[in-house]
Amino acid sequence: MPTFGGQRSRTSAGTLIGMCLGVPGKIEKVWDAEGTRMATVDFGGVRKEVCLAYVPDVQVGDYTIVHVGFALTKLDEASALETLELFKSVGLLDEELGITVDPR
Repeated sequence: MPTFGGQRSRTSAGTLIGMCLGVPGKIEKVWDAEGTRMATVDFGGVRKEVCLAYVPDVQVGDYTIVHVGFALTKLDEASALETLELFKSVGLLDEELGITVDPR
């Protein structure tokens, strides 16, 4: 099971700060944007546009770790799904993808 370093703490004003994580996602569509390979990546139901410049060998159907909009490495499906489930179970997936949930 993957482990992640970093700690979350609060500033003197009480603002929560922490470390951003790389999130696994499945590549659904690949295209070229002015000479740069881009993709639509599915993160457990949330889709984002991602740059593939660092992983030129990935294809539709592959899983990759994404950090700040860049795919960083190819990942096997079992590890990707396990990590997505872990992130969901501890509430990190929504936080990392910038999803705001209405508490009503």
